[in-house]
Amino acid sequence: MKPDPDAIHAQRPCLGILLANLGTPDAATPQALRRYLAQFLSDPRVIELPRVLWKPILHGVILRTRPKRSAALYAKIWTEQGSPLLVTTRRQAERLQASLTDVLPGPVKVEPAMRYGSPSIGDAMERLREAGARRLLVLPLYPQYSASTTASTLDAVIERLGRWRWQPELRTVSGYHEEPGYIEALAGRVRAHWAEHGRGERLIMSFHGIPRRYFLAGDPYHCFCHKTARLLAGALELGDDAWQVTFQSRFGKAPWLQPYTDVTLKSLARAGVRKVDVICPGFAADCLETLEEIAGQNRDWFIEAGGQELRYIPALNDDDAHIAALRALIQRHVQGWEEADPAWTQAAVDARIELTRTRAAMLNQP
Repeated sequence: MKPDPDAIHAQRPCLGILLANLGTPDAATPQALRRYLAQFLSDPRVIELPRVLWKPILHGVILRTRPKRSAALYAKIWTEQGSPLLVTTRRQAERLQASLTDVLPGPVKVEPAMRYGSPSIGDAMERLREAGARRLLVLPLYPQYSASTTASTLDAVIERLGRWRWQPELRTVSGYHEEPGYIEALAGRVRAHWAEHGRGERLIMSFHGIPRRYFLAGDPYHCFCHKTARLLAGALELGDDAWQVTFQSRFGKAPWLQPYTDVTLKSLARAGVRKVDVICPGFAADCLETLEEIAGQNRDWFIEAGGQELRYIPALNDDDAHIAALRALIQRHVQGWEEADPAWTQAAVDARIELTRTRAAMLNQP
């Protein structure tokens, strides 16, 4: 029988970093999409409707029709390694692991996780517990806080911690929409794109939307998106007529945050704009919403409406500047913890562990 990690009092501790993104199905098949959408759309943070009203719609209509359509879309972006979002998040975790090991004196363990799908937040947290993480920093990869993303991730973390006898010290990153390193990484991505492809007539900054009523209820997401956009435009020294904020990926008939990305792109094309660049600053890794929705569907709609070229600027993914920005963010949030203390030494930890073992042996004597 495997020993309970909570019972291993003399285990060498480490700093745990939970790197969480939204999620992805296990395969581009209707069956996998049905499982994924059932979990995603059952989250009351995502769909803020009474369960008695929502469940019949979800199980009676949406999960009977949407999985097949969604699977066809995922099939367009699927790679030999699997979902682009999962592949990239794993690379980000690996690179952060190596990067943090170089700058933190104490041991650190970085685990990638998905809020929906695999690897789950619960499974990733169990791996961190087995690794001896006595301090845990949760970093949701959502630069702009929203209850439907960041808060939902923290809900899952707290739910898992509720099962643990020995809980770790816990810190969370609620967002980084104005983090200097993040803004500069975005600006660098745009500059590199322009250097290679030339500059379009308009830079569209497209963020994932949320229902308008969530904003009216107090969700700060809309404000944070605009703050990111203003900072990015400032870093690029853009005039007010050279860039625009839009919102994509709406679902259902209720109004969402506006202006809508697809409507805006069609309007620009009809107004005579021929070339646009689109960046999605709210996505830490490329996924269905960027690779298929923006670089696919919206590009086609822009051209059909009279535009000539829509060029999607890739997400930051595991770009060097992005990893450096995330590392700096983590370093600031773990200040004061043992593994981030310059005075940390393995010898001191070993001495404390030996003392714990001695005390345990004394307690076990008849």
